[in-house]
Amino acid sequence: MNTPRGNLLSTLRRQGFDHVPVDFWLCESQIESFRNRMDQEDYESWFGLSHRKVEMEVHRNYTYGFDLYPREELPPDTEFDEYGIGHSKGSALAFHMTRMHHPLKGAGLNEIIDYPYPTVDPAKEKEMAAIVKDLHDMGLASLAFMQMTVWEASWYLRSMEELMMDMVMEDERATALLDRITDFACAKAEAYASAGVDILSLGDDIGTQTSIMIDVALWEHWLKPRLSRVIDTARQINPEILIFYHSCGYVIPFIDPLIEIGVDILNPIQPECMSFDEVHDRFGDRLSFWGTIGTQQLLPFGTADQVREECLSRLEKCGEQGGLCIGPTHLVEPEVPWENLLAIRKAVGEFENRSRG
Repeated sequence: MNTPRGNLLSTLRRQGFDHVPVDFWLCESQIESFRNRMDQEDYESWFGLSHRKVEMEVHRNYTYGFDLYPREELPPDTEFDEYGIGHSKGSALAFHMTRMHHPLKGAGLNEIIDYPYPTVDPAKEKEMAAIVKDLHDMGLASLAFMQMTVWEASWYLRSMEELMMDMVMEDERATALLDRITDFACAKAEAYASAGVDILSLGDDIGTQTSIMIDVALWEHWLKPRLSRVIDTARQINPEILIFYHSCGYVIPFIDPLIEIGVDILNPIQPECMSFDEVHDRFGDRLSFWGTIGTQQLLPFGTADQVREECLSRLEKCGEQGGLCIGPTHLVEPEVPWENLLAIRKAVGEFENRSRG
């Protein structure tokens, strides 16, 4: 019998499966609910996840985040990520949602060139290789988190409106910023591939709730070749690495170009924005899927039976070849009833029993 890792990779290559792979990402209050209900700490093992998410710490090349904002006075509780992007909360009820502050908004070319972008730390590369080996020894796959790959990291730094204007106007500031972010992304991709990760999780949101976020031609001119360079960098080291791409929203016009540059897995196929059946009919022979169970409507407001039926529909659509790691499309927020999470697990068991019968 396959290890969980082998089973997951076989499914994602659409080569069949022994067990349906699942994924869950719970917010803190849902983790606390799990602990209280199950008297356990590890919800990933309890749900039977066949993979673990890994993320390499990178080197921050600034010392004091507030110094990166000569044009903006920030709230005193602002926190800064590795890029120096500021995050502040409006209230405790915001959970993981923050207001972003853009250090390069209003910046000139030289400031963009000289900005202290993060770099890969060689010591952390060695640590990552050890983590991946330990996972493989346990029979688990490794999924390396590398989202905010090019577009999101760039506009978070510059602001969306200014980066969009730079791109439309063919301003050299767009080239300078996007190239530096791509260089950093390539360095991370190289480190992850060298560490032996199974799945490289890239992603930039390029869809909105009802339409695309960016014109396809603009994306193909500015972002597609840079994303392709990141993928090629990883594949030069490990040709077998699976490339996972995340974008919320409606993204159907981008799917063919994403496949062209080497994307193997699309996440999350947000059902509030597009039909899974349509996406599978058009691309399911060339692409696998991850997620698909909606966290905006079905999971918080549907019944357990509705969740179960939707899961069975997804699994039956994919059939014996697989091509799906099923689970919520995003972080499971506090309002989702625990019974609806259990319904996913129940549907998976029911589908497996039908398949064996």
